[in-house]
Amino acid sequence: MPLCAWRCCGSEALSWALAIALLLGSAVAGYAWTLRAQRRQLERLLDAADAKLERLQRQFERFVPSDLVERLTDVGDELKPARRYVTILFADLRGFTALCDRLDPAVTVDILNGYFGHMIEAITQHHGHVTELVGDGLLALFGALQPNPWQARDAVLSALAMRSALARYNQTLLARQLPELRFGIGIHAGEVIAGIIGTGALSKFSVTGDPINVASRVEGLTSAMQVDLLITEVIRDRLGDDFDLAPMPATLVKGKAAPIRTWTVRADAVR
Repeated sequence: MPLCAWRCCGSEALSWALAIALLLGSAVAGYAWTLRAQRRQLERLLDAADAKLERLQRQFERFVPSDLVERLTDVGDELKPARRYVTILFADLRGFTALCDRLDPAVTVDILNGYFGHMIEAITQHHGHVTELVGDGLLALFGALQPNPWQARDAVLSALAMRSALARYNQTLLARQLPELRFGIGIHAGEVIAGIIGTGALSKFSVTGDPINVASRVEGLTSAMQVDLLITEVIRDRLGDDFDLAPMPATLVKGKAAPIRTWTVRADAVR
């Protein structure tokens, strides 16, 4: 091959090589840009999903205990139904229905929301959680989410904290020229079935069993016995000598063949 022809062919090959290299470089650059754009989009989507999940969790915690929310969001934790030994605290306002008839609805709701806020805070500070708000009553559980050997003591300490919180809240109500509130609390313990109960949007973590009924009946005795707090024998036996207790007359309640023995916890409480 003549030298000039060889040089011509070599130059043409080099041109093609450069063109191919440029095309490849352009393709690689374009692919890299696409990957970066997709990564940025994915990061934005993940940030939005995290923010949405955080908002949902905050909203969920308005109705469900935060520790339960954490367990529900943990991978593999299904909170399967199980029999558990729990302590149940029932609290109910006295005469609040009649009070509702005399007050403006907005004022009534404001009073009730303030009351529940103070009571829930007192309960959660002592390792309990409120699982039911019905009218002016509440149901709190201790030891339902995880075993708690001190659940009876925690429940009684919660009740005493609720008593103090209500006294402070009543001072606030009096300053607003609103009527004081009074409540009754019943505490009992026993084996229940715990789990996610209900269907669809109406499902929630709760418990069912006879101890729930007993706790409710005991709370109902507080008015007749003119005390604000009653505990059953099973609770008293788990408290030891740490509290100042006063025995009350054994009383028959609905659904029980034998009278139930109860004790009230005095105002000076823990010795």
